[in-house]
Amino acid sequence: MSKRYLQIAFFGGLLALLAAPTLGQDLSGPPPGTQPPEAPPPTTAPATTPAPAASPAETPPIPPAGAAIQSDSGPSDGVAAIVNDAIITEYDLRQRILLFVATSNVQATPEIMAKLRSQVLSQLETEQLQIQEARRKAITVSPTDVDKQIERITADNHMNKDQLAELLKKGGVDMATLRAQIAVQIAWQRAVQEEFQERINVTPADVDAELARLSEGKEKTHFLVATIFLAVDNPDLDAKVLKDAQDIYAQLQSGANFGTVARQFSQSPTAAAGGDMGWVHQGQLPAELDAALQKMEPGSVSPPLRSSGGYYILGLRERQEGVGARILPDPSTIKPQGPLTVARLLLPIGPTPAKTVRDNVMKIAEQIHDHINGCDMLPKMVEQVHGLIYQDLTKMGLKITDLHPDIQAAIAKAGPGEATPPFTSPAGIEMMVRCDKRPPPPPQQFELPTRQAVEEGLFDQQITMLSRRYLRDLRRNANVEVK
Repeated sequence: MSKRYLQIAFFGGLLALLAAPTLGQDLSGPPPGTQPPEAPPPTTAPATTPAPAASPAETPPIPPAGAAIQSDSGPSDGVAAIVNDAIITEYDLRQRILLFVATSNVQATPEIMAKLRSQVLSQLETEQLQIQEARRKAITVSPTDVDKQIERITADNHMNKDQLAELLKKGGVDMATLRAQIAVQIAWQRAVQEEFQERINVTPADVDAELARLSEGKEKTHFLVATIFLAVDNPDLDAKVLKDAQDIYAQLQSGANFGTVARQFSQSPTAAAGGDMGWVHQGQLPAELDAALQKMEPGSVSPPLRSSGGYYILGLRERQEGVGARILPDPSTIKPQGPLTVARLLLPIGPTPAKTVRDNVMKIAEQIHDHINGCDMLPKMVEQVHGLIYQDLTKMGLKITDLHPDIQAAIAKAGPGEATPPFTSPAGIEMMVRCDKRPPPPPQQFELPTRQAVEEGLFDQQITMLSRRYLRDLRRNANVEVK
């Protein structure tokens, strides 16, 4: 018998809070809701040499607007729901909403927050069923188990535990909320393993058959897919589940991180790994999902799709063409058609700011630099960063050749959709952004996976199916009362 314990990557790339000064603060610009002052013209006289940008590995993502000012100041003794006599408090619910907002890059508008309430409450109800089942099996999760996962979080985000606690605090989130969610995932993983580990038998013959099937499909297109799955356990609830899926899709379209949303809301065991289901080839998934994948580009997300068991939202991470397929030239080697257009971003702090101000604003500029992907996102970024000014040089009647030679050289080194390193000027701290589209990853040809990868995939397929049935049965037998 071949055995493999289900491996789960917890909260990889979780944090979206900012270690440097908050991007919501005023940087010598206007208060929210007022028009910014007219920016000084771009530097056409000598300027300082562009400063090197911070390494992406050292820089956490830009936080959602308002993430640093969210707080939990309401009453903590209200009851949000009761699951088999176990209470979910209003405090639990608020904390989990704030945790999601702080870690997902979703915009915390009143409309989004209202939608999040029902979605997060549903997830808390599911987790309560999971932890009750784990307790029934006498499964325990020690503080050390949780600490190990937190160490993984901090290592992935290049910070220590104290920094993590401080970042959560800025988002109004108690560290205990994160620890509780991690503990539930560990407990449920162990409950599923205990329930089904001995029932799953992946034999060498199974692996041989799967390798033969993959070899037969080697000329087909392959897709690296992540999913968010919402189960429809009762046909009467189909419309409600669809509405929940549509709300999640809207959050993803607004910039929410797919992996974080999957961990929070997906009802598949792949949720703990950010929804990653690995490589599939053309024709392997149900027809409606397969048809959607054919039309998707790497980095794109599908709207909710009705298929077996419920609704799916697909995220396409990579695509590999079949063996023998004609591979087009690497898009990154193709020169942009027509004149190159450039935009300007300015953090106006004047020519002689205090050193602490200049250093803090430079850190923010470096944060912004590492998250720029073309000019389409710049107006929205201006809304997030008070005082940030965005200008289209073409509309200002300027050409790249009108700029200082050092700036021209930095623009030439930037790739499509990228920004120059931040540099100082008499107006403040600036970046120039290339507005040509960043090309998709170059196409690749499919390679057959190893025997070990195939065995792990077969194991995951079986345990995913059994886990879904397990949770469905728990829901059907549960007594849930929403207040």
